[in-house]
Amino acid sequence: MASDSGRGDGVVRTIKTTTIHDNHGHSFTKKTFTRPINCHHCTEYLWGFINTGFLCEVCNFLVHEKCLKTIANPCVGVAATLVKNPVAHCWTEEKSIKGKFCNVCRKKMQEVPGSRCEVCDYFIHEHCQEFAVPNCVEGATYDPWKALPDVTTSHNYREGNLPPNSKCAKCRKACWSPDCLTGMRCCWCGLTVHSSCMATVPEEMQVCRFGCLEPIFLPPTAVSIPRTQISQVNFIGVKTKESNIHNLYSLPHRSDDGKNLAISDDWSSTGAAEASREMEEQMGIKNRRDEKDFNKLKDKEKQKEKERESDEEAIKVYDGYNSLRKRLFRTITVSKNASKDELLRASMTAFVVTQESQNFYLLDVYAVCDGDREEEIQDPYPVQRLVRKEGRRPAILLGLRDNENDYGVIKVWARKLRVATPSLTIPVSSSITTEQVIGEALARFRLEVEPVEKFQLVKVTLESGRVTESVLNNGDIPWEVLKRRGFESVRLMELTRFYLQLKEDPHGPNVALFVGNLPPNLNEKQYETILLDYLDDENKFSSIGPIYYEYGSMVITFDSSNVAVIAYEILKNRLFDDKKLLVIMLPTVEPSMVPLRVLPLLIFVNVKSGGCQGLELISSFRKLLNPYQVFDLSNGGPLPGLHVFRKIEKYKILVCGGDGTVGWVLQCLDNVGQDSQCSNPPCAIVPLGTGNDLARVLRWGPGYGGDEDPLSLLRDVIDAEEIRLDRWTVVFRPISEDTPDAIGSAQMNEDNAQIFVMNNYFGLGLDADLCLDFHNAREEKPEKFNSRLHNKGVYVKVSLRKMLGRRMCKDLHKEIKLEVDGKHIELPPIEGIIILNIMSWGSGANAWGPEKDEKFTKPNHWDGMLEVVGVQGVVHLGQIQSGLRAAIRIVQGSHIKIHMNCDVPVQVDGEPWIQPAGDIVVLKSALKATMLKKSKMKRRNTERESASCVSHGSFNGSKDSKDLY
Repeated sequence: MASDSGRGDGVVRTIKTTTIHDNHGHSFTKKTFTRPINCHHCTEYLWGFINTGFLCEVCNFLVHEKCLKTIANPCVGVAATLVKNPVAHCWTEEKSIKGKFCNVCRKKMQEVPGSRCEVCDYFIHEHCQEFAVPNCVEGATYDPWKALPDVTTSHNYREGNLPPNSKCAKCRKACWSPDCLTGMRCCWCGLTVHSSCMATVPEEMQVCRFGCLEPIFLPPTAVSIPRTQISQVNFIGVKTKESNIHNLYSLPHRSDDGKNLAISDDWSSTGAAEASREMEEQMGIKNRRDEKDFNKLKDKEKQKEKERESDEEAIKVYDGYNSLRKRLFRTITVSKNASKDELLRASMTAFVVTQESQNFYLLDVYAVCDGDREEEIQDPYPVQRLVRKEGRRPAILLGLRDNENDYGVIKVWARKLRVATPSLTIPVSSSITTEQVIGEALARFRLEVEPVEKFQLVKVTLESGRVTESVLNNGDIPWEVLKRRGFESVRLMELTRFYLQLKEDPHGPNVALFVGNLPPNLNEKQYETILLDYLDDENKFSSIGPIYYEYGSMVITFDSSNVAVIAYEILKNRLFDDKKLLVIMLPTVEPSMVPLRVLPLLIFVNVKSGGCQGLELISSFRKLLNPYQVFDLSNGGPLPGLHVFRKIEKYKILVCGGDGTVGWVLQCLDNVGQDSQCSNPPCAIVPLGTGNDLARVLRWGPGYGGDEDPLSLLRDVIDAEEIRLDRWTVVFRPISEDTPDAIGSAQMNEDNAQIFVMNNYFGLGLDADLCLDFHNAREEKPEKFNSRLHNKGVYVKVSLRKMLGRRMCKDLHKEIKLEVDGKHIELPPIEGIIILNIMSWGSGANAWGPEKDEKFTKPNHWDGMLEVVGVQGVVHLGQIQSGLRAAIRIVQGSHIKIHMNCDVPVQVDGEPWIQPAGDIVVLKSALKATMLKKSKMKRRNTERESASCVSHGSFNGSKDSKDLY
């Protein structure tokens, strides 16, 4: 007996022996294999001609007989019930995943569509998601009852898919295999170990210290999230797929509560075409699917049936009435002479139900029609007597004997309570209320001195790798709640548990939401009025601020996590001025729980930079570090992350993007500086832009090519040295009263002056004119500007067109006057002026040129001086960028004033526009920036260091990360 969820791909033969059940939930049966295959425990080959090994009928775990006694891995059927603190996975979009094994069925992903968790690399086939274990890494474990010396972090182990040549930390033998799912790896520190060695690992190695990334790792014990039913996806902003991952046939249904149902997460059937046809016939809808594709599915189904032995029968099994309504089933194969008990056990195995079989019954689905009363199957040998419909398999329903079970037990876990045991089992009945269960639990947890009114009971359901929860009222009957769940789905009844917790969130009352996409530069009262139009008095926030006026963003704080959740659900779907509000629930960092030796790294990734490299990097960083320290700039910009880190006295920043992204982050740092303990954190760069001039100067390279391991990038950040970057204020005062609107990041003052902060360079004339043409081309067709090579090609085309066409900036030296440090400067014949703060311009060109024995001092980006150079034309500009010539050196100084008699193109750090005639002043800014410069020293890996920094398998698409042993 086996279900169609896959039991060996035709390479096993069942030996008629008694099934062996062990204490880890496995159901082993002796098997003989027709080709060489590996033991999933010791990775050695199974040898012999008969009775080669043991295979778990539920999870496909395959072992030698000698390995049975040392197995430590729980079966996937019971693994979810063993998770103490379930955390939902963050599933990515479906795609073909190669070279990995499914963590549910243990088979190769191959070309079958699948998904992986964005945070912990848990891999699944699309048809295996309903059995996924919600054991994602727990990035927020702050306990208000514990101080820093009292906390430790356990390893977050993930089974299988280890990097090549991984060795066990205990026995130093290889613990990986390219042929099966085996070995354990900590998602954070990279520790690898055999599952059989886990219990004997030395005590000092049983605590996760985050490996070589400890100096920049934000400890999970310092992070808290409000106690809500909202997934961590909403806190870290992961762009995940929709919940209906298996939406093969999305025909809507209605549940009893009126909500839409569709073939979605629970889909695991091998009879997709048949289920679709049943649904369409039942609803009276003509099959509109492509006839050719439909016939292929139907032929495939018929072929499978022909291949079955004549004495076996394929039967569809529905898990409860919810599964029946949605037409979601699994297929089992049993002997035509199987008894009722054998059929029941096979049905329970298909849905991984581990309770006693007498609690369940079977129903012939096609016999329940035309108003007939639902009757349990009573025939002792029912298979051949099941009702059949033409072209369909027989179907049965696995149901719970809810009317006959007035008594039972529930498992109650203690959540954030100071108790000796984490959970206990409480007997319940159809007359025991939630309040009585709370009282009994308090007594048995030895908390009887606490009043019952301070606590609440929460129902938590683990489903398809997700976690959903709801608070029970004091008058509810927990046993009846559980039985109703069993009526809908027997498996989900097993995966439902209860938590005893305080009504008042122990993390404190300050639950913060970041709200954006509102109009900029309104006053506090106006912003408050806008938000209160959506929220009533019961859901009102307790405070508003800080407010980031120029961005139209703010933080609102609530006294209750429940109220915050309601407000979050209301606001996230609201529109203002036809723009959807941006709403993010923010985690809280407790700075006293960050060790002094740790400088947490705040990572910002511009996923739109560098093609898809930004997406690959953010995924890798979320696995290597705490996901709550990695932020996607497309989801609210830098402000949410800076607000989360505002109470930490010392930390570092890593900006993944181009020079514009770096300037964006530095500008936001200026805005939040007065509200932060650390107003000037040092910043490192992963260059994802086109020019990347600042990254070049700081040795981070001309551009990230995707071939460097993300772990190496983080280790370079740890070793980098701090260095100062001068910043400059650029003030534009037009003569005309027809002043244009503020450009980009400019600020306006009372005399209509525009104020920018310059980090790299400022161009006026030809350089800015070319930059403006490029900018306009990108704005017109942004989807085409997705690679550095294409961007540079467009820049060359723009330059050639400018060289052959009308020259807007001809004789620029006659239209402007230059004054530096109070002295008038005579200009040579030029078409453009470039004012340099760093010695890299135009994608790495040295416009200042090599050093000479002249009156000028050697320039750098921390000397408090600017370098002014001139450009004579497009050809001269090309010669500078190709390294054949340098620009014309004009002057060095710290206070520059330019008067323009006409409209001239200008650009500040790559942001171009046409500036009306007027005055431009460049002067030293009071704002400071500390950058991180990559060290020149090459790192040598020792075996011990490398073992604690094991890479995470695949970081860049399907390519494996470099082996760091």
